[in-house]
Amino acid sequence: MNGDHGKGDPAFDTSILDVLRTGMRITHGNPRLALRAVRLLRGQQRAARRRSLEESLGLHVPPFVIFSVTGACNLTCAGCYASILHRAARPEMSDERVGALFREARDVGVSVMLLAGGEPLLRRALLDDVLAAPEILFLLFTNGSLLDDDAIRTLRRASHVIPVLSVEGGEDETDARRGAGAYERVTAAMAKLRARRVVFGTSTTLTRSNFEKATGEAYVRDLIRRGCRLFYYINYVPVAPGTDELQLAPDQVAELTRRLTQYRRAMPALFISFPNDEVAFGGCLAAGKGFLHINAYGDVEPCPFSPYSDSSLLKVSFREALASPLFRKIRAEEITLDERDGRCALWKRREWVKGLVGRP
Repeated sequence: MNGDHGKGDPAFDTSILDVLRTGMRITHGNPRLALRAVRLLRGQQRAARRRSLEESLGLHVPPFVIFSVTGACNLTCAGCYASILHRAARPEMSDERVGALFREARDVGVSVMLLAGGEPLLRRALLDDVLAAPEILFLLFTNGSLLDDDAIRTLRRASHVIPVLSVEGGEDETDARRGAGAYERVTAAMAKLRARRVVFGTSTTLTRSNFEKATGEAYVRDLIRRGCRLFYYINYVPVAPGTDELQLAPDQVAELTRRLTQYRRAMPALFISFPNDEVAFGGCLAAGKGFLHINAYGDVEPCPFSPYSDSSLLKVSFREALASPLFRKIRAEEITLDERDGRCALWKRREWVKGLVGRP
């Protein structure tokens, strides 16, 4: 059940620190990367203490924030949830408000911010803003096409920013979803990052058709040889009408858990999977329990696949938005948010969430 009445999951807080400790083990033998991992771990420990203090004062702060920094993109990927759910004819948050958001998140103890889009690097001021917030670990999700020499030089200096490149498997799978030449561009970006010794990860949207390739051992080992040290798997959510058949089959959901368990034991990389990894914490961690989503226009939402909001960062501070009545209702309702089927719990119950907006 999900009736936590506002509190988060302390096990999720602990898991973030465990991931960073694993990162320290992976970087053992590389003094520069090991020092970077130590600094990040210490910073996250300080953030966890800050969250604990805020909790004692009555404010629950999730350790993880997903921020879709722009709705603009230079690609038109098939089934893109951002273009369907999060693009609007409104001004996006200003660069000044984005910089203030990072400071506000830092001050209450946010540990990790996943920067998504659209394509985040279309906002070139973004890299300056993340440089000014070294206390937060930023995962910069990008299609890689805008990782020019200037951007890579900045990333080399920013030890708290990890670029995560979107790839859907091999060339056939990636180009089929992201357009001709996408695989060539993203692998070229990997080569440039590796040459400059910038640690990077990859993000893959898993569908029934690309599952075998994208989670296969040969594919994973090839990406590790290219320099990848973080694998981020996201199960496909059918936001595009008529695409339900692309969702993972039940046997694939079970096989994903088995494979990632094996890879975590045997390979020098981190493996993160959503929503599969949430199952270990009792189900969905959205609505501030473990994470929340902010769209490009400042709306604070339960998760990227639940685009409903009662708080805007154009009107209130991040601290004030954390007290969202909508979030409290979702966390307090005695509704089972089970994700053992590998499917987003709030997407399955989107009409329920929509109905909570504005309800007393």
